[in-house]
Amino acid sequence: MDAETALEFVKHGATLLLLDVPQYTLIGIDTQMFSSGPNFKGIKMIPPGIHFIYYSSANREGSEFSPVVGFFIDATASQVIVRKWDQKEERFVKLSEEEEERYSDAVKRLEFDKQLGPYTWSQYGDWKRLSNYITKVTVERIEPIGGEISIACESEMVGKFSKSAMEKSLAGQLKNKKFSAPEEKSQKRGCYYTAIPRVVKHKGMCGKELTSLNIDKTQLLETILMKEYGGDEDALLAELQFAFIAFLMGQSLEGFLQWKLLVSLLFGCTEAPLNTRSRLFTKFIKVIYHQLKYGFSKDQKDIGTMPEGVSALLDESWLSSDSFLHHLCKDFFSLVLEAPVVDGDLLSWTRRLKELLEDSLGWHFQQNSAVDGIYFEEDDEYAPVVEILD
Repeated sequence: MDAETALEFVKHGATLLLLDVPQYTLIGIDTQMFSSGPNFKGIKMIPPGIHFIYYSSANREGSEFSPVVGFFIDATASQVIVRKWDQKEERFVKLSEEEEERYSDAVKRLEFDKQLGPYTWSQYGDWKRLSNYITKVTVERIEPIGGEISIACESEMVGKFSKSAMEKSLAGQLKNKKFSAPEEKSQKRGCYYTAIPRVVKHKGMCGKELTSLNIDKTQLLETILMKEYGGDEDALLAELQFAFIAFLMGQSLEGFLQWKLLVSLLFGCTEAPLNTRSRLFTKFIKVIYHQLKYGFSKDQKDIGTMPEGVSALLDESWLSSDSFLHHLCKDFFSLVLEAPVVDGDLLSWTRRLKELLEDSLGWHFQQNSAVDGIYFEEDDEYAPVVEILD
């Protein structure tokens, strides 16, 4: 990038000014990671739009790290967003409007330019593929009060929801980390995610009808789409992306659980992908393809540089052929690839996702029997409800 182009990016890109950042603090924006040195004061040349900021403070030696705290921003052209480190609370806080305006003017005069790290535009494409459905409305609807997403506010969820092998593994990582835990229980509420029932139950329905509803979740999907999202398919996909980013970058167990619920809901449909919602499912497969491709990538130089205790939580439990994801994909691939009539784009993206999982993880998806769909773990709450008939 030549000097003239760089100056244009500096002038028209947004700036995140961070004051009094302790040394060794890890600062992330989207797919990029910075480790703060003595002169670090933030990030410049940020493209306008939705971004996820996350950070983890270190002890004096830089050997132990606090829980990751993250928040979304909707940056506008030339905007300056200012945060100051609060030593007592160990987090970034907002300034008064007067102070923010004063620092904003200083940034625009390039007074902090040498202390700002540039946003790496070559990685912007990765971020857009992970967040293209997220809008300002999405963030305002889902984010917690105050905007901060942190595992420190989710401690009660660990024992309550970690039932499957994968969640137990994730919870174990969170429990074993050498994080500095707050002395008092946090009273902050988590994200305002859409409630997705794990099992469909209706009064007055016979066992056969309930079994049918839980094996094909098309009717549940339609109800949720209309009731919770006003029929907007993109709003559902936006929440799927929000939850994945909160989990992968913000280290949020709550984010993982919501991502799992949405993925299980969509992969649990048999009528919708082939008939009523082919367009939605094409977009969904494209979203999850990019999520998994990025999440499993060995070339994640930025995420990969995070030390033990703050690393991304995609671990060996994801790679297991016993994971919930493998089971769901196996049935879905069979449904789409063996259908006599199927949307061309959906077929193409399903094949790409299957190849990604086979090539990257060595997974195999051959069906073994006519009842191969009933192979969930005994304690898996996502298994379909099956009525055994005499």
